[in-house]
Amino acid sequence: MIPLHDDNPTELTPVLTVALIAACVLVFLWQMGLGAAGERVVMALGAIPAVLLGHARLDPADVLVPTGATIFTSMFLHGGFMHLAGNMLYLWIFGNNVEDAMGHLRFILFYLLCGVVAVYAQALPDPSSQVPMIGASGAISGVLGAYLLLYPRARVLVAIPLGFYLHTMRLPAVWVLGFWFVLQVVNSMLAGDGPGVAWLAHAGGFVAGMVLVLVFRRRGVGLWAPARPIGGDGGWGS
Repeated sequence: MIPLHDDNPTELTPVLTVALIAACVLVFLWQMGLGAAGERVVMALGAIPAVLLGHARLDPADVLVPTGATIFTSMFLHGGFMHLAGNMLYLWIFGNNVEDAMGHLRFILFYLLCGVVAVYAQALPDPSSQVPMIGASGAISGVLGAYLLLYPRARVLVAIPLGFYLHTMRLPAVWVLGFWFVLQVVNSMLAGDGPGVAWLAHAGGFVAGMVLVLVFRRRGVGLWAPARPIGGDGGWGS
């Protein structure tokens, strides 16, 4: 199930959502330009559970930023074009509405906090892991969790692969995001050790978003609200 668009326009220009997307794209282009040195940068700027939790140390020659800062630098690195494209698609579709509900400053603080929780949700169950975590997925998962509580009845256009055919339909956000979350939980239970998708980070970020939205939403913004109709006060549909 691939989200393509939501029928939920905003009032605020989503400057920080756009800025985060631009930053991730620029960092990815920088990574691609590094060639073989890109792997070393992933080790230096990715969040490595064993290093974060004090069970291992990087070679001093590989250290580019303080250990704690890798929690944040890891959010802007990606492992490939599809990794980046998928994350940015979700951020664009759902991030603008969450930024609208919170305001710019609260949104960026919310986004980063969800990313922090996501990193530790992945790291704490496997504190000896030396596999670097990279990607905006954990923070974006928090955005999805917030959107679920804010606009569960918003209609989301999704594409469903059926063999070589893509079937499109509009579904309530609660179905789309609820299915996404269940998929993360199931995959986290089935995943083995070693490199792969950080399913626990996704689930942890999502839960963090559902909790933190209660604090970070602007005064007067309710939960479980119906989406504003297109053509009303808002612009910037996604």
